[in-house]
Amino acid sequence: MTKITVLPHPEYAPAGTEFDVAPGTTICDALLDHGVDIEHACGKVGACTTCHVIVQSGFASLNEVDDNEEDMLDRAWGLQPHSRLSCQAIVADENLVVDIPRYSLNLAKEAG
Repeated sequence: MTKITVLPHPEYAPAGTEFDVAPGTTICDALLDHGVDIEHACGKVGACTTCHVIVQSGFASLNEVDDNEEDMLDRAWGLQPHSRLSCQAIVADENLVVDIPRYSLNLAKEAG
């Protein structure tokens, strides 16, 4: 199992959180499965940037970024060198520290 530590976020994880997931899981699915209701407006197909995260630790263990994800990341708010679309980033066996940006470019958030 791989440990994911989510840094505090005022809306999604006010106190931060930590949980274990099986390798092969996307960061987005891991977050959603553990009560961190990150936005994913495109249905997790990599066609928006609402699930953008910054991987503070463990970035190199993730699958490679493809051209489509790179193109989408160029539109993300607060882009950093270790930014990923969480729906496209597949967890391996190295522990991760994930920071969810405070804002996204989503203009209308879906009601839960």
